[in-house]
Amino acid sequence: MRRWGILAALALTTGCTIVPPGTGPRPSAPVAPPAGVTSAALAGVSAGPNLGSLGLRAADADTALASFRESCRWLLTRPDASGLTRPEDWRPACGAASTWPQGRGHDFFQQHFETARVGDGAAFATGYFEPEIRGSRTRIPGYDVPVYAMPSDLVRAWADDVPESERTGRPPLGRYDENGDFILYYDRTQIEQGALAGRGLEIAWVADPVEFFFLQIQGSGRLVAPDGSVMRIGYAGQNGREYVGVGRVMRERGLIGDGPGQYSGSMQGIMAYIRENPEEGRELMRLNKSWIFFQELKGDGPLGSLGVPVRRESSVAVDPAFVPYGAPVWLEVDRPEADGLWVAQDTGGAIKGANRFDTFWGAGEDARRIAGGMSARGQALVLLPKGTVARLNGR
Repeated sequence: MRRWGILAALALTTGCTIVPPGTGPRPSAPVAPPAGVTSAALAGVSAGPNLGSLGLRAADADTALASFRESCRWLLTRPDASGLTRPEDWRPACGAASTWPQGRGHDFFQQHFETARVGDGAAFATGYFEPEIRGSRTRIPGYDVPVYAMPSDLVRAWADDVPESERTGRPPLGRYDENGDFILYYDRTQIEQGALAGRGLEIAWVADPVEFFFLQIQGSGRLVAPDGSVMRIGYAGQNGREYVGVGRVMRERGLIGDGPGQYSGSMQGIMAYIRENPEEGRELMRLNKSWIFFQELKGDGPLGSLGVPVRRESSVAVDPAFVPYGAPVWLEVDRPEADGLWVAQDTGGAIKGANRFDTFWGAGEDARRIAGGMSARGQALVLLPKGTVARLNGR
């Protein structure tokens, strides 16, 4: 879902979470993984407590089982970047999940899983959500901000002046100009000023450019029309230009803080500054040259990095180098609403290292509130197929 990894954490401040006013102190940034520790296998894995001692709630187990079942296609066919498991390790659990009766999720996890602690298990959890903003499929009065699909002239290539010896990795994104030269693609300012207008790329129109700016950072969202109908849009691509966190710039300029005339580092505080200072706010947003292109999402969603729908209070974003995609995760943290069983189904650029998690809270105002205030510390356990920990430790 969050190709940017901004999550509800949007990289707005030097911390990792949007914290609405009144919800508590701004969280400190999580500790980066130690140098050289690039996977769970290198961080070290030890046996955790018996799963039956965790106090797993029946409803929690049932929703986690549903999400786990949807993840099995990935678990059975893709290599595990964490180095903890092999596809065949998951076969018994996935086979059983396909026919396991509803209402007996607790028994399922008890029978097929053991708990494991990656590193010291010290967890840091934030939250993300699916934003809702006012939008329309057609341009109507008051809805003037275009939502663009991927343009056909946005391509990957090497400029002619890049030596062959430097052409490593993926070529950059850009376009060919009228002279046939490969150049950078249009940036945010150019697109807002009409660089893509008149090409039939508009899939929708939104009412509020500030709300749309933050939806672009999130990478997906819901457009709610005046008649109440909803259009879900998701990430289709990016213009290849650099991302700049506006919260970081505001902090550097002394606009964020607790002093007189300063704004809070929350999303609400940053929005307030942009709205109360429209010219400066527009300039601030345009420092972020990145632009996100969208596609309409039909059917269930939004989709996480596994290509399966992420579910409220069930799906969690992880660093797949430390938690196997599709694995259940147990969180016990100082925010009780985040306690319990989650399933690793998403990731993001800000989610790095062992025991770093981003919990998904769905859509709507309560989702915005919960995700925005989520900054939790505690302990995490990864649930692995029985016998995995002994195998990893050579027993």
